[in-house]
Amino acid sequence: MALQASYTKRTFHFSFNARTSRGAMKQRDSWFLKLWDTSSPDQFGLGEAAPVSGLSLEKPSEVHHQLDELVARVNAGAAMPSSSDLEAMQATFGSWGLSPSVYLALETAWLDLRNGGRRVIFDNEFHKGKPLDINGLVWMGGLDFMLQQVSIKIDEGFTCIKLKIGGLNFEKEMDILNFIRRKYFRDQITIRLDANGAFKSDQAMYKLMDLSRFDIHSIEQPIKPGSPFLAELCQKSPIPIALDEELIGVSSRQAKVDLLETIKPQFLVLKPTLHGGFCGCAEWIRLAEERKVGWWLTSSMESSVGLNALAQFAAQYPLELPQGLGTGMIFRDNIPSPLEVKKGQLRWNSQENWDLSEDN
Repeated sequence: MALQASYTKRTFHFSFNARTSRGAMKQRDSWFLKLWDTSSPDQFGLGEAAPVSGLSLEKPSEVHHQLDELVARVNAGAAMPSSSDLEAMQATFGSWGLSPSVYLALETAWLDLRNGGRRVIFDNEFHKGKPLDINGLVWMGGLDFMLQQVSIKIDEGFTCIKLKIGGLNFEKEMDILNFIRRKYFRDQITIRLDANGAFKSDQAMYKLMDLSRFDIHSIEQPIKPGSPFLAELCQKSPIPIALDEELIGVSSRQAKVDLLETIKPQFLVLKPTLHGGFCGCAEWIRLAEERKVGWWLTSSMESSVGLNALAQFAAQYPLELPQGLGTGMIFRDNIPSPLEVKKGQLRWNSQENWDLSEDN
């Protein structure tokens, strides 16, 4: 197999004002890595590198530089993994010094190519039509905007709603939760919260106590990563805590073990774009399950190319919780694909096709 590689950059535009506690976003950039065998140039693997501005450790300039080097390495005939097994891939690609999003793009493109260049990254039941339960994501905004989103998500069939909090007055956010619990039965709607580290350490426990009366399933990263109070908060919080940003930059197995055994969270929120690609997340999952720590996978606002890869990775596991993969409609110019959301589930519609005309 004589491989060649190339990459392109594309800017996607949000179909609404996407706000988190870190600010508003109007667009985001992705880089698409393409791998192909020179004997069959029309059959190619495609992977997406989509670092998150203000959150990923890597900068766009670093992504660009790494992709230049990666393409040069592949085109010069670099040895490739002996199989599509994640450990075999890590044995080869792990020494290339790639940042998380670029590593994920390479994993995805290689697996796609190995599976025939059909956007089948992991050959499992997802791309054959078996759906994944996902949460409905409610973005930050004014009170009326968020209440409207909640009603729309529930009308669309979502039974798990995730709200980003920390950007409004806390009392207004409590009003939103009160609205949900007054209008819908507790056994019908599961509520997840994502604070993105917005709570101050000396106020977090009081806020968690206030929020707990709304029967919250979990809250992601209530305080900033690296806080010495996080372990105590996980132990005493009336709401189970899920770590998200806390995992960024934690790459070695021993560092992961130390974090899990020191902080003792109830859940992990895993994002391959931020947490070491599929290989890094697979290790987090193994270590978490050994310690009875729950987890779910979440997208990092990738396009449909990245979202498809994440969904197929998640489908490798016997999932018990809704996944955070409901971001397929956030861009008005997303790449057309077989992915669709119906009744609170992400599925692959075999009647639809990929349109990669802008990326070939």
